[in-house]
Amino acid sequence: MTRLILASQSPARTKLLSHAGIAHEVLVSDVDEDAVQARYGVTDPHDTALLLARAKAEAVASLPEADGAIVIGCDSVFEFDGEAHGKPYTADVARERMLRMSGSMGVLHTGHWLVDCRDTDTDSEDDDGDVTARGTGATLGSVSSAEVHFMEMSAEEIETYIATGEPLQCAGSFTIDGYGGAFIRKVDGDPHTVVGLSISTLRALLGQANVGITELWTGGAADPADIRAE
Repeated sequence: MTRLILASQSPARTKLLSHAGIAHEVLVSDVDEDAVQARYGVTDPHDTALLLARAKAEAVASLPEADGAIVIGCDSVFEFDGEAHGKPYTADVARERMLRMSGSMGVLHTGHWLVDCRDTDTDSEDDDGDVTARGTGATLGSVSSAEVHFMEMSAEEIETYIATGEPLQCAGSFTIDGYGGAFIRKVDGDPHTVVGLSISTLRALLGQANVGITELWTGGAADPADIRAE
């Protein structure tokens, strides 16, 4: 069975994968995001999301624990008024951003980077005797973007939301799958992108590495011969 490793400590991403029935492991990188951005001088939100996703994926792929697996790294950057917004970390920054975002719209970019760490020479067996398909050596990425339209937010609502602590560790100072969902009027694009990992983008990247996403479904892929019309 093909192993998938998520190179992220985000509870939202691993929850999303689990709800989609995708078997995976979590292995967190120690990438210094600020150092990576400073090194490459990337300021465009779209490119920054992809750069950081690649840095995380490649850092985890270099670890011995990733041998024989496929690694997926993700990073999200919120674009508002032409500015790139990562995690606010402090209440003051979150407050300033949310007051500006109220009743307005921004774009959430989520970068995805996949590294195939499987053996490229031949099919092999893991410690349990399961056959692992030959690897492709693929290292590739893609960005999924979605427009997020916000409702008007009162100063009291913003203060109460900040007090929950939720927005401080989220790109753009909001979530769609938590308290912040109450302030989002609509999303134009893949809503999974706003959570932090697009399942359809993951499927496309896996396909380029010759892996069908159904192979990762919990319990394995269904045999078409077992599917009967009712």
